[in-house]
Amino acid sequence: MPNLTAIDVAILPPDNVAERTIALNRALPAAEGKGLRLDAEHLPHVTLVQQFVRTDELDVAGEQIEAVIRETGSLPIVISGGGHSGGTVWLTVEPTRELAQLHERLMHALHGVARAGGTGSAFAERPRPGDVVWVTTYRAKAAFGAFTPHITLGHAKQPPHVEPFRFDAATVALCQLGRFCTCRRVLRRWTLSGSAPAQPGRRRPTA
Repeated sequence: MPNLTAIDVAILPPDNVAERTIALNRALPAAEGKGLRLDAEHLPHVTLVQQFVRTDELDVAGEQIEAVIRETGSLPIVISGGGHSGGTVWLTVEPTRELAQLHERLMHALHGVARAGGTGSAFAERPRPGDVVWVTTYRAKAAFGAFTPHITLGHAKQPPHVEPFRFDAATVALCQLGRFCTCRRVLRRWTLSGSAPAQPGRRRPTA
């Protein structure tokens, strides 16, 4: 079986939003948490695609993503408040038509490099069994009509109170997933403006 990588194609929010999200994560009740900690190595993000790809086809996946990004301008992202289900809490992202279209275009573009048979070895760090299942079933259960954009905060019985706000999404990244399906390693990144891809490397919030 070829070596596989668990990927997330995701919007990375600007520094001030990432810092705010990290602060909300750290303020969640410790007694209700399960160990999900957002930081400079586990990046806040809005997932657009999750799947397994062959490691030797990551460059092909990157080319497919770039072709979509080249035709996509920056997107307004509206956070309408907090949400929760099953002990997981998040920032709710309004599912605008533009965001749904970007998700669908990327899902179609990457369909040809989606691979079955992913295991924990495809992740950047040891995942939970449920993380492997989530990536395996993402296309069938969480994509297209079931696409629910959000920024995961962590685990708690209730989400924190968050006043609605908005930001302009400018960065999309190809990431390797870690535990809790966090964006653990940035493999490549692009700017949503029709320009050339940005330099690869991890994005490091200042807080």
